[in-house]
Order: sequence, then structure tokens, then C-alpha cells
Amino acid sequence: MSERVAAARRALAGAPAEQVVECLADSLAKDYAIAGVELLLVDYRLSALMPLHGGSPVTRPGDPAWRAFDHQNEVAAGQAGYLPVTARGERLGVLRVTPLPGPELRDELAEIATLLAHELQAANAGTDRYAIASRTRRLTLAAELQWELLPGRCRVGPAFSLAGQLEPAYAVMGDSFDWAQQDDRLFVTVLNGMGDGMTASLLTSLATQALRNARRAGLSLADQAGLADQAIFAQHRGGSHVAALMLELDLVTGEVLAVDAGSPRLLVLRDGEVLDQELEAQFPLGMFETSEYTTQAFRLHPGDRLFIVSDGVFAAPGRAGKYGEAALHRFVRRTGPLAPLQAVRSLLGDLRAFVSSDLEDDAVAVCLDWTAAG
Repeated sequence: MSERVAAARRALAGAPAEQVVECLADSLAKDYAIAGVELLLVDYRLSALMPLHGGSPVTRPGDPAWRAFDHQNEVAAGQAGYLPVTARGERLGVLRVTPLPGPELRDELAEIATLLAHELQAANAGTDRYAIASRTRRLTLAAELQWELLPGRCRVGPAFSLAGQLEPAYAVMGDSFDWAQQDDRLFVTVLNGMGDGMTASLLTSLATQALRNARRAGLSLADQAGLADQAIFAQHRGGSHVAALMLELDLVTGEVLAVDAGSPRLLVLRDGEVLDQELEAQFPLGMFETSEYTTQAFRLHPGDRLFIVSDGVFAAPGRAGKYGEAALHRFVRRTGPLAPLQAVRSLLGDLRAFVSSDLEDDAVAVCLDWTAAG
């Protein structure tokens, strides 16, 4: 690590939570002669890059900032440079610097942008500044709960790449997702709580925390479902339930264990062909006092892409009928060249265009690529 990068790291580590970018700007001005620094944070809908210090959002797809965000590479445009601000695959936004230093310093700036991403994740626990700046409008209370519940929106590891998105982003209710990596296993869950508004959001929150509690206790996938089922039934006595798809992926072998509890749809994109991954449906979580859950298994091939979508996607109504499975298959097939975050963003953008407005029902899309460990 160069002394310049080390100085930027010290500036970030010592910055007050709400002044992280300003402290970094002082360091960059001193060591790189960079006069202008702006952080552009991606909004909840993945449709705008919001300047931290105010000003017009960046919404044009071909803008240099969006090219840096989408391709995760530095982009130069005139005197300005744009660098992705990303930590462990979680894309927070883009750092704009003016003027962009010469090529011999750009690897250092890319390293500093990554350090900034890690520091922003830590700082978010102590300030609302960055959460507020990344909103184009106010979230509903139900949506606030759902977004705070998420583990993140992207994750990249040596053997996988993963992303998820909720819609309508500013008013989502019961649809959600969760994931966690432990040793050589990746756990992914997609949930759809029954009802509307806060009722659905609270129900999904209960299910998510129950599943996390069971997973962190080392229980098997079937037992995780059983514990969450009991927790929801104890609270609602069968009056409310949660549809869930629970997956456990062995990152070495590609074996997937699954519990389908009235689940969302699971598709596999393999060698350009879209396949429905059929699973035996079991009762949604919390429907009955005693439900037995069993795991099923299937195996991924290296390079496979899993797409998980709730009924808010394929059942979304448009002028010519529902979005439907055929349209979903066609779109998933076209996502092959896209990174998972671009794939889910494009799918839900296509869905909004189909319904010509925000979605009436909330929807979730999760995309997982298994590349296998090299």
C-alpha cells in the first residue's frame, strides 16, 4: 500500500460518520491535487445516482457515472473520472473526481474508492445521511422495515455472484430476500408475507428473523423451516402465513438443497436455455400448527444462473393481460451477458414498462450465478 493510499485510509478511519466523504476529499486534494470530489449514491430503485451534496440525479443510462456503476470499471470523461464504490460486491455508487490524475495513480484511486465503500458501510450505523441522500422520495413505513431487513443488495464471492431487488422500491410490503455465506455454503431465501402494508411487512420480518435464528443455531434447512413455521403460527394461529423458498448451495460441488414452502418461481439459465426447476410444494410457513418440512436436492452446472421471482413478477397485470411465464422466460434468456444486479434491475424495469406504472403488487427478483471455485 502506497503512503498516499495509507493516508486516505487514515483519513477515512478517523472521519466522523457524517463527514466521511469530506475528510476523504481533503486527503485527495493534498496527495493527488484533486479539486473536486462527489459521491453519487445509487437510489433504492436502481434508477438514479444521487449526488451526496445535492444537485440533479444522474438518470441517463449512457452517462459516464452509470457506465462506471454498471461495468464496475473506472470511466474517464473529459477532466472527470468516475470510480465504482463497491465492497464485497455491494454496489453503493460512484466516486467522481476532478481532475482525474494520470494513469500511474489510477490504481491507487480505485483502491481508495473501495476503502470508501467499506467505510460507508460502517458509517451507516451511526448516521442517516447516506440513507437519506440515496432516496428520490420518502419510503413508506412498510418499505423502511423491508429495506432495513435486507442483508444487502449484491454479494460477490470466489464461486458466486448474487443480487436481489424489491419493487415497488419505495412502497414494498411483504416480499423480501435474505442470504448468508458460511464456510463453503451459501444460504438464500426469498419470502412473500401474506397481506398488505405493515401487516405483510411485519409478518415477513418475523419469518426472516426466525429463519436467521434457526440458521445461526446450526439447524438443518428443514428444521429452519420448521422453527419459522412454529414461530409464525404461535403469533397468528394460522390466520397469516409466509410463502418461502429456502436454498442451501454447496459452493464446491454445486449441490442445492431446497425447501419449497409455497414458494416463488425458480428458473435456471443454462447454456442459453431457460429451465423451470420443479420442486415439490409444501405448506407455507405458519399455515398449520404442525407442518413437517423435507428437503429436496438438485445440482447446478458451473456457469448456471438461478433466477427466483415472486408472483408479483409473472402475474403482474398489463393492458394485454399478465406478464406471464413466456415473457419471463424470454427476458431471463436475454440476461445472460449481464451481471446479476443488472439482470434484476433490467427485469423489474421491463416489468414497470409492461404495467406502465409502479407495480400494484410488490415483487422480488433474486439472481444467483454459480461459477464454481477455481
